[in-house]
Amino acid sequence: MVELTNKVVIITGGASGIGRAAVDAFLAKGAKVVIADFNKETGEAAVKELTDAGKQVLFVQTDVSNEQSVQNMVAETVKAYERVDILINNAGFGTMSPSHERTYEDYEKIVKVCQDGVFLGSKHAIKEMIKTGGGCIINTSSILGSVAQPEALPYNAAKGAVNTMTKSLAVEYADKQIRVNAVAPGFVETAAVNKEALGDFYDGLVAKHPIGRLGKPEDIAHAMVFLAENEFVTGTILTIDGGYTAL
Repeated sequence: MVELTNKVVIITGGASGIGRAAVDAFLAKGAKVVIADFNKETGEAAVKELTDAGKQVLFVQTDVSNEQSVQNMVAETVKAYERVDILINNAGFGTMSPSHERTYEDYEKIVKVCQDGVFLGSKHAIKEMIKTGGGCIINTSSILGSVAQPEALPYNAAKGAVNTMTKSLAVEYADKQIRVNAVAPGFVETAAVNKEALGDFYDGLVAKHPIGRLGKPEDIAHAMVFLAENEFVTGTILTIDGGYTAL
């Protein structure tokens, strides 16, 4: 088992939702965490809260769809902590729209964040991991990488690609002692996915999860810690969906 104390972890989209839960989970294990997020205000607020509590954490404003920004994210991490041990490619978003009405620009924006962000983050983190003898990458995929959701074509496509990219990178870099895995959450309670935001649609969504509730960010963060700690797991897409895909 990998000991996470003092490991250097970058978490993209780490200022809120699943990413923020992952920040807390890895800090609880004694890791040094870099919050990489597009939202500067939320990221800085998270860092202040955590540093005031005595945690070792750094914020780097990052646009994961932009290679220069991702390069800077990794460079700032190395500058502060001299290495990158774990990268969690978590940043992502999606919108609902009929595919025949969706603009290419909207499609491209989702793919650039959800799919290209995984490529760019992995590319630049792997360069550092090779220097230090290995590491671990964890991608946030989704059940929508393997099952369809009407009006979510770009997100479906991007998350399907993330699943295959995860396996490809795992095989390519296994001999460099770099493990690559993904978590595939079901629907998770966040600021955008909750009873107040979704109204009657929320109850129907819950009904699709046999366990009787939506996921919590902490459910997914716990799985990320497992994937970081277990030295014999690579190329795996770990589904955490309350039974959604078992129906």
